[in-house]
Amino acid sequence: MTDRIDIRQLRKAPPVNQPARGAGEQEAPSSGGLWALLNKDIQLFGGGLPDKIKEGFYMELSTLLDAGIDIRAALELIRDEQPKEKHRRLFGRILEQIVSGSTLSSSLKTLSVFSPYEYFSVQIGEETGQLGKVLADLAQYYKKKIEQQRQIVGALTYPVLVMIIAVMAVGFMITYVVPMFADVLKRFGGDLPLITKLVLRVSEEVRRFSGLFLVLSTGVVVLVLSQRKKGWFRRTASALLLKIPVVGQIVRKVYLSRFANTMSLLTASRIPMLQSIQLVRQMVRFYPIEVSLGEVEENVLAGKPLYSSLGAHSVYPSKMISLVKVGEEVNQLDIFFNRISVQYAAEVEHQTSMLSKFMEPLIIVVLGLVVGIILIAMYLPLFKLGQAF
Repeated sequence: MTDRIDIRQLRKAPPVNQPARGAGEQEAPSSGGLWALLNKDIQLFGGGLPDKIKEGFYMELSTLLDAGIDIRAALELIRDEQPKEKHRRLFGRILEQIVSGSTLSSSLKTLSVFSPYEYFSVQIGEETGQLGKVLADLAQYYKKKIEQQRQIVGALTYPVLVMIIAVMAVGFMITYVVPMFADVLKRFGGDLPLITKLVLRVSEEVRRFSGLFLVLSTGVVVLVLSQRKKGWFRRTASALLLKIPVVGQIVRKVYLSRFANTMSLLTASRIPMLQSIQLVRQMVRFYPIEVSLGEVEENVLAGKPLYSSLGAHSVYPSKMISLVKVGEEVNQLDIFFNRISVQYAAEVEHQTSMLSKFMEPLIIVVLGLVVGIILIAMYLPLFKLGQAF
């Protein structure tokens, strides 16, 4: 049977209609509501299973299950179509656990490449009979995540490339071009213009301390790689990051959007508040939010409302606290958290685009000024010498 199945055709087939829910069944998740799964994640680096592979895995498994294929045959098909051996081994381990009687959620839980929210979502899908829908929404989440990463990378690629080229060009002129002019100017003698003296002095200092700069740069890289998971480093790095103009606000809104969207999903699924906070704390890997949620959990456990517990921490803006307060009063936290998430996601997209558009001409203008100053400083003595004759 499996030899006659074409996954590409199943991807195009519409999902099988789900039977009507009974009175006691849980409402099916929707793409824009309970199972939209987290907000856009900007984590661009990390080990484990690539997001593109996860998107394909969840989408294909959902399509196959909706088409009536049992989970064992579906996993066999997914495993066999993987182009890389390590991915075939990974899905083979999942298949082995399924054959031995484990559930899909418990199988994913044993593998470190899957996050707690993934197997938590799959577990709820299994318990509510909506596994196919949950898998499809997981695939949609990773699709949106990949799209946002590409959008951010696309918006920042040009400014970063221009900045790198600018630094390399200025460095080349300072370390190679200026010294050549310096030798020529020394032969003529005479008093040099002030701007020429300054440029020559900068060139000498750069060449003198270039070795030290290289050593310090290597040390910083080693320090970051070795200490990036330590509490003190994460606390310091996040504090410095938030103080950077514009960039700090963008980073803050990114994680607030993710926090709000996650809370929306969990509260919509009727997960107890304390458990929701604990799970969000594991997922939102941003130090100020992690630390604050530890105290928020204690305050909620002591009977304080969520909005006042969040309001005690500066990382949460007052506008967000006001919306959370209204959500608690009307018992619709999931709706208000979703609105907060959508709003911050839109603001991040707009600000990222504007930052890119602002940086491009600014870098070009600065580069032009620096190169122009260097050229003027080098040629000005020659012009004066020519006028003397």
